[in-house]
Amino acid sequence: MRLTFHERREAVLGAAVTEFARGGLHGTAMDRIAERAGISQPYLFRLFPNKRALFEAAFVRSFRRSAELYAQAAGDLRGEAALDAMARARERLLDEGGFPQLRLHAVTAVLPAGDPGLTTCVRRCWSELRTTIEERTGAAPERVRAFLAEELLLVVERTLG
Repeated sequence: MRLTFHERREAVLGAAVTEFARGGLHGTAMDRIAERAGISQPYLFRLFPNKRALFEAAFVRSFRRSAELYAQAAGDLRGEAALDAMARARERLLDEGGFPQLRLHAVTAVLPAGDPGLTTCVRRCWSELRTTIEERTGAAPERVRAFLAEELLLVVERTLG
């Protein structure tokens, strides 16, 4: 069965999350991603113009996945009950292939290089996730910041083992 363009792109993003989680932006070869996705490297470059664009798309995908899981987990709950449900969903998310490591690699990629586009992407993703959590839970901004700070700590702990 042939995959549609969208399905193939999603498969490539899944492969990219896994590979970038291992090697980061600068330590991951595009041929490894193409191999994992089961496509040729030239086709990979038809889907994404360069490695940075693919890295950014994989990073955005990881945050969208978080927002979707958090919204599903919260359902009609509000306040602490919604945050508790999101925290349980977060545990499942952190066990999924590569999301925690990819987030750390994205933050470290923007620090030394000062890549303004990637910096903007990282800020936007965290901001959108914060907004989603605030809107779905009705929690105060400082409580949502604490939830996200805990998430970042868990990401570091999972990454370091």
